[in-house]
Amino acid sequence: MAEENSGSAATQVGRGPGGGMTEEEANKRYDGLITVRNKAIKGKGAWYWAHLEPMLVRNSDTGLPKTVKLRCTLCDAVFSASNPSRTASEHLKRGTCPNFSSLVKPIASLPPPQQNHRKRNSSGGNRAAGNASASANYQVPPPLPIVDQSRFLPELSYPLPLSTPVPAVSSSSAAHGGPGMFTQHHPPTHMVLSGGKEDLGALAMLEDSVKKLKSPKSSPAGPTLSKTQIDSAFDLLADWVYECCGTVSFSSLDHPKFRAFLNHVGLPPISRRELAGSRLDAKYNEAKAESDAKIRDAMFFQLAADGWTGKKKQGGHFGEQNLVTLSVNLPNGTSVFRKTVLTSGYVPSKYAEDVLWDTVTEICPNSVHQCVGIVADKFKSKALRNLESQHQWMVNISCQSRAFNKLIKDFAKELPFFKNASDNCARLANFMNSKSQVRNALLKYQVQEYGHAEPLRAPRESSDFEMAVSLVEDVLNSTKAIHLAATDESFKSSLPSEVGDLVRNPRFWIELNVVYSLVDVVKTMSREIEAEKPRVGQCLPLWEELRVKVKEWRSRYHVAEGPVEKIIDRRFQKNYHPAWAAAFILDPLYLVRDSSGKYLPPFKLLTPDQEKDVDRLITRLVSREEAHIALMELMKWRTEGLEPVYAQAVQLKQRDAATGKMRLANPQSSRLVWETYLAGFKSLGKVAVRLIFLHATSSGFKCNWPLTRWVGGAQSHSRAGTDRAQKLMFVAAHSKMEKRGEWANDEERDAELFSLANGEDDVLNEVYVDTSSL
Repeated sequence: MAEENSGSAATQVGRGPGGGMTEEEANKRYDGLITVRNKAIKGKGAWYWAHLEPMLVRNSDTGLPKTVKLRCTLCDAVFSASNPSRTASEHLKRGTCPNFSSLVKPIASLPPPQQNHRKRNSSGGNRAAGNASASANYQVPPPLPIVDQSRFLPELSYPLPLSTPVPAVSSSSAAHGGPGMFTQHHPPTHMVLSGGKEDLGALAMLEDSVKKLKSPKSSPAGPTLSKTQIDSAFDLLADWVYECCGTVSFSSLDHPKFRAFLNHVGLPPISRRELAGSRLDAKYNEAKAESDAKIRDAMFFQLAADGWTGKKKQGGHFGEQNLVTLSVNLPNGTSVFRKTVLTSGYVPSKYAEDVLWDTVTEICPNSVHQCVGIVADKFKSKALRNLESQHQWMVNISCQSRAFNKLIKDFAKELPFFKNASDNCARLANFMNSKSQVRNALLKYQVQEYGHAEPLRAPRESSDFEMAVSLVEDVLNSTKAIHLAATDESFKSSLPSEVGDLVRNPRFWIELNVVYSLVDVVKTMSREIEAEKPRVGQCLPLWEELRVKVKEWRSRYHVAEGPVEKIIDRRFQKNYHPAWAAAFILDPLYLVRDSSGKYLPPFKLLTPDQEKDVDRLITRLVSREEAHIALMELMKWRTEGLEPVYAQAVQLKQRDAATGKMRLANPQSSRLVWETYLAGFKSLGKVAVRLIFLHATSSGFKCNWPLTRWVGGAQSHSRAGTDRAQKLMFVAAHSKMEKRGEWANDEERDAELFSLANGEDDVLNEVYVDTSSL
């Protein structure tokens, strides 16, 4: 009764005026009931708490707690929480609950079968007395039975452990074999079964089956959902699986815990065959129809091919499988996925050329002029140039993000101080990684200084320039830890003199700072290019920006002028296309205001050769009859430019709330001005709108490694598997490109989530000394 009173008392606390209840009082009362119930379930309270569950009822308008109720877990009936004891007596003991009386009794509490079946109902008075006795002393069976371990074990020479209690049996209940074997106030007991803890699950299943047989119409335990709700839930689940394709496998849908989750929320099991079959087909057809409709609505498009550049395995051989993604860039700034091509090993230029042209003819078989150009991360000098020479209306350019990354490789191969720094880092890393005592000391000091430890990534080949750059970064990130490890007294005497001298040499660290700073300039711009996806008219300003930043870098570190600029100019010439200059001149975004207030194209920023490129490209992109008209319109554009108010509207920028950067307020305005206000330039306008929208990067949908492996495995097994893999890829890519910027960088978001709190770069404790000899 003490626990009953405590439960009742808990519900009476904090009653407001008029029997109402504030938000704080409702929460307090609910917490009190939960505490009492938890204690009771552990055996320190009244029996009825196993069947009554507190509920916090919220206001339908405000959503705030307004009162507390009790819910019967057997029939879902709801009662006032003012007096749990009375509720239990009226609802449970007196038979109001339809499911309480039919609760199956635990096996151990069932009475033994009577010997004389013919005499069990001989006395109606005895039966009535028995019923009265049961009503007056109703006993609730415990949720699980107690199995006497001694019945299944041989006679022991030592007593049973304390965790094996023997249930107390009253003489009357033992004599009648009734439900009073386990009294209401029996202390909690521990389950002991012959099979150990593994028997608990089997026993629960057995009792659950008995309960279902005795009460087949009992209310369901979980929520009940309508068919519409189930279909909607499965549509969302399917979309998520498709968008995460390769990361979430179809087989994981059969995982027991996932099936248990579905059952818990009221959903039936989902068939992975359906998800990879009819449902995938329907989703693919829907996405394909949307994609085709967008391409049909556009007057022209650009084909983008990304993934031709494969990584080399050890020994310099191309052996990894790559997925080349082919997408379509539309004039309105959007992109749609087209297909993927699986490549393995060395890819000849002719093969790439055939794939690109076949894709164009698939998209627009009757009007190939609709494709005005191609951007790819490889094959500029052969495949792209051949297609452009065969089809005069096309403008085929190489990816600028890829060009900037190649520039780092050029630096590593040709700059003496770069090679010297990377060789010294490799020598240091090989020594520290090969000596276990030194390696352990380095890891210890890394944890001490930075909170994490990671071995130095030494390249296995001298030609692995990517790893060489990563190693320079690793060494700089671990500067202090390397110094501490090199001066550790425990092995200082065994440290080779050349390694010790290298660590103590200031020039070594100066070279690392110089190399790292130069690489960081190029890498930062490359990342920005990939993120911003600039148009072709921005290529000349990008390379000029790089030259300015390199000049600042030279001034900062006192590096001699000449070698770095020469490498940049050579890489610029390899990637340059006349469309860079033409788009730069025709795009109103780059108009310059002169002293008279006019906004004129920036011809003064072009070299004489680039000016000639503009004329030649424009005459190539129009018909022979229109060539002289286009050049006359170009002269008019050069002298008159654009009305100031329109030029200012095109160049208007505003701050992006997400990134804080200044971005164009109207990204499509450059093309729209030519199609509307400058419609009088009929020949030149056709060239301008086709050049201005062209992308300078090929990056689009990024295929993750599991998906690449899965698609490759499907292709090697059957045509049906290949088709299914392509459909899955299409659906995933279509969805991600529709939500560009929202979930496009899952890997980066995960890396940010799991990064250490103190994961800032501990780089560049720079020493400003004269390095003109580098």
